[in-house]
Amino acid sequence: MSVEANEVALSGELTTVEPLRYTPAGIPLLSFKLMHRSRQTEAGLKRQVECEMGGMAMAEVAVAMSRLKPGQPVKVSGFLNRKNRMSAQLILHVTEARAIKE
Repeated sequence: MSVEANEVALSGELTTVEPLRYTPAGIPLLSFKLMHRSRQTEAGLKRQVECEMGGMAMAEVAVAMSRLKPGQPVKVSGFLNRKNRMSAQLILHVTEARAIKE
């Protein structure tokens, strides 16, 4: 199997920030939901885009994101993976996050 790109950058508003928890190995873990709204051009036409994406962050990124509140605008980047090995649902695994000043 060849290595393919799996990179995602998304900005939006946090709608849910779960309490910080820890893996059995003691690594901080945070789950959240992000609401994205924008206008994109597709096939030469403007299109309104709205989507809510579930995500998770680990380690230092999780600790930093745990300080953010619902309603906070953020820009995140990371990669997509299945929610778990038995699920087809995708979630965003965040490797970088920053609050956006309004």
